[in-house]
Amino acid sequence: MDDIGARKSAHLELCATGEVGFLQTTTLRGEVALVHDSLPELALDEVELGCELLGKRLRAPLVVSAMTGGTPAGGRINAELAAVAEELGLGFALGSQRPMLEDEALAATYQVRRQAPTTLVVGNLGLWQVRRAGASAVEALARGVGADAMAIHLNPAQEIVQPGGDRDFRGGLELLATLRAELTVPLVVKETGCGLGPAATRKLRGVGVDHVDVAGAGGTSWVGVEAHRASDPAGRVLGAELREWGVPTAAAVALASKAGFATLIASGGVATGLDAARAIALGASAVGVARPVLQAWWRGGAPAARALLEGIVAGLRAVMALTGSADLVSLRRAPRVVGPQLAAWLAQLD
Repeated sequence: MDDIGARKSAHLELCATGEVGFLQTTTLRGEVALVHDSLPELALDEVELGCELLGKRLRAPLVVSAMTGGTPAGGRINAELAAVAEELGLGFALGSQRPMLEDEALAATYQVRRQAPTTLVVGNLGLWQVRRAGASAVEALARGVGADAMAIHLNPAQEIVQPGGDRDFRGGLELLATLRAELTVPLVVKETGCGLGPAATRKLRGVGVDHVDVAGAGGTSWVGVEAHRASDPAGRVLGAELREWGVPTAAAVALASKAGFATLIASGGVATGLDAARAIALGASAVGVARPVLQAWWRGGAPAARALLEGIVAGLRAVMALTGSADLVSLRRAPRVVGPQLAAWLAQLD
C-alpha cells in the first residue's frame, strides 16, 4: 500500500480504537445550561427538527461528519454510513478526497450516491492540496462524487506535527477567495478539531465565505493522532506539547455566530442530543458527528451507527420539548446560562 493509503488506514484505526481525544481540553459544552420549562405546551411528536442546509432539506440538523475514504475499508464505511444518513434524512460528509485526487482508481471509495441518492453529500479536500491541484481539480472532485457542497479543511496544527506534513501556510485566504468565486457548488470552510477562532472567522467573512464548520477542540485531537503515528522522538514530543491546542467547540460556535455566516456547523466532540441542542442554542445551523459514529460502526456495523444517530435525534427532540422550543429557531432563542469559562472566552475575544 502506498504511503497515503497506509496513513489513511492508520488514521481510521486510531480514531476507531485508539485514545485520540483531548485529555484535558473540553468542548465547554457543560458551560451551556439550557433552562427547563415545566409547562412547554408542546407535544413531543410535534417538535420540528427539519432544516435547510446547503440547499438540501434534512429531517434533523445533523451531518455524519467527514471521516474516511481512499482505502477498501474506507469505501465500505462510506457506503454503509451514507445509506444510514439517507434513511434517517441526515447529511453526509466524505473524508479527504486527496487519495482520489492522486489516484483515480480510488474514486470508488468515495462514491455514495447509489446509497444516498437524495440527501446532502459534502465533498472534502485540504486547503494545501488545493494550492497544488488548483480550483478546477476541486470542481472535478465535487462532480466526481455528485457533491452538493465542497468542504475545504484547514489543519495547520496537524500538518506541523504530521511526518512530512505541510509547513508553509501562506496564501490560504487568497485560495479560498478564488474557490468561492469559481466553484459551482457551495464552499464550506472547516477546521479539523482545533476550532475556528475569531481571527479566522473575520478573515473568512472578509473574502465572502458564507459556510463554515467550526470543528472545535474537545473531541478528536488530530495532533494526538499524528503524535501516535510519529516515528521520531521530536515529533512525539511536539505532538504531546500541542495535543490540547485549540478553541473549544462551544466558544468557537458562540464567537462565529456573531459573524453572520449563512451556515454554521458545529462539530468537535458532539456525541449526544443534548450536545447538539447546546450548540444550536449558541447559534449553530446544524451539528456534525464523526468519531462516535465511526466507533459505533466499528463495534456493530450500520445497525449500531443507526442506533447512535437515532439516539442523538431523540435526545435533541427531548431537549427542545423541555425548553419549550417548537423548532430550531425557537431553540436558538431559548433561555440559557453560560458558565464562567465560556463567558471568559466570549468576553475576552468579543
